[in-house]
Amino acid sequence: MVSTFQKFQGQGLEFLAVAMEYDAPAYVMQFASSRQLPFRVAMDHTGEIAKGFGPVQLTPTTFVINKKGEIVKRYIGEPDFPALHALLTQLLAEKA
Repeated sequence: MVSTFQKFQGQGLEFLAVAMEYDAPAYVMQFASSRQLPFRVAMDHTGEIAKGFGPVQLTPTTFVINKKGEIVKRYIGEPDFPALHALLTQLLAEKA
């Protein structure tokens, strides 16, 4: 995901990683730091963020959201990166 973020960030792509309610904050902070994540990481202390996206039962789950704020794709587990990159290219070219 880091390389995907780096490839598209100059085109307007934004990433937000959300740690699940059961993830220990110290672990999340250490993970983000040790991997030098170049995007924001939020803690979902109550589980409300995950609930807002429907049932998130497996991590990682990746949601692609268009400029209108609509979920256009959900990847459970590791994304098919060529397909993800093609989708991001298409969505970033669209007008808001």
